[in-house]
Amino acid sequence: MHAGMTGADGWLLGALQVLALAEHELLVFAAFWFTIGLFDELGLDLAYLWLRLTRRTRTVRLAPGYGVDRLMGPVAVMIPAFREAAVIGTTIAHALKAWPQQELQLYVGCYRNDPATLAAAMAAAARDPRVRLVVHGAEGPTTKADCLNRLYRALCDDEQRRQRWFRAVVLHDAEDMVHPAALQAIDAAVSAVDFVQLPVRPGLLPQSRWVAGHYADEFTESHAKALVVRSALGASLPAAGVGCGFARVALERLAERRRDAGEADAGPFAPECLTEDYELGLTLSAEGRGSAFLRLRDADGNLVATSSYFPARLDQAVRQKTRWIHGIALQGWERLGWSTKPVELWMALRDRRGPLTALVLVAAYLLLLIDAILLLGEAWTGQALFVPLSAPARVMVVLSLAGLGWRLLARLVFTAREYGLAEGLRAVVRVPVGNVIAIMAARRAVAAYLRSLGGGDVVWDKTDHAAHPATARLGKVRA
Repeated sequence: MHAGMTGADGWLLGALQVLALAEHELLVFAAFWFTIGLFDELGLDLAYLWLRLTRRTRTVRLAPGYGVDRLMGPVAVMIPAFREAAVIGTTIAHALKAWPQQELQLYVGCYRNDPATLAAAMAAAARDPRVRLVVHGAEGPTTKADCLNRLYRALCDDEQRRQRWFRAVVLHDAEDMVHPAALQAIDAAVSAVDFVQLPVRPGLLPQSRWVAGHYADEFTESHAKALVVRSALGASLPAAGVGCGFARVALERLAERRRDAGEADAGPFAPECLTEDYELGLTLSAEGRGSAFLRLRDADGNLVATSSYFPARLDQAVRQKTRWIHGIALQGWERLGWSTKPVELWMALRDRRGPLTALVLVAAYLLLLIDAILLLGEAWTGQALFVPLSAPARVMVVLSLAGLGWRLLARLVFTAREYGLAEGLRAVVRVPVGNVIAIMAARRAVAAYLRSLGGGDVVWDKTDHAAHPATARLGKVRA
């Protein structure tokens, strides 16, 4: 302590010493969980590298012209829409042009209290008999699953009336831009499995490089590595809700199960669940003919994937990820339970780690703030304020830092491979943006889940969309 330090200075020193103890505990807590996370990610990365080295997984290159052939049977594409007048017309028009097959039937679900979306959909349909507009009898929004169930009932009615049975059902959102080869690829895949998922490739928004851009980083790594490993290991695959196809008989099997449970006129989708697509994919992966994840590139090297623009504002991104964390991490734990199979348990833990990850990130960022205060305190008091770490704690800190470097490198490589080196470098800088969104979304998700336990309604907290990738020039993809 400097000579002449007053009583107030002594009080400050005491407060800083308490803060140093808190810093030590936070450091041990964060380092422990970061080390656990390192081994989790390292296990996935090693599995992916092994699959690549042994050529057990690869991206298939399609022949020129693939995607325009006749389908093996009728295929229904269901698109729920509420307050999507700005994009639904483009989605319909682009899908009809990209998929010329007459076996296609597009089911678009609108609400009676949303005339703007209905009008935009009607204009885009342009009397094409392949488009079926279905108006929900309830005031919107209900839930996405409820709207899908209404479309499913319309599909069943059409089958009975025409005596023409659909072979597969594909799900898309109102803002999606489909790939021309996607429909034929899904149609072929459901010959062998009950559920197939194609990648999602977020479009880049120049006016939102950081908030919207972080989705590109996360989806690219997840759909180029994590889902590839899950599929190769035989683990259940979650459905993304877009670019996913289901065998028609598999959906009817789920609908019958819900009706047998006492839900009159039930469809295959769970309206009480915020992430009905995720749950549906896991369920069908674990039974029947299972599932498959397809990574394909067309003759020009473009990924056969669903493109869309993700939220550009912080509040929108937080709302969207709140729904994901609520449905996957919290409702998933409650509704799906836990598997005793090691691979399934591992993947369930990865899927449901959102709230814990947010807590650890809060600890880490709070730790940085405390460290800055303690450094200033040391300069002011001349006293050593940091509590020494034990040998195991030092090892965990080193592993945590090494793991951070490895994760940043992986993020750079996967994003750069799909979007180019400039975006790969931005992906590294965008990591804190994703962390902040995850923290804010986890807090809201836990609060929403607690409200639902108290009897609160589950509602479609949907994202608004103002732009569509089909009307803009997407960034050039890399082969």
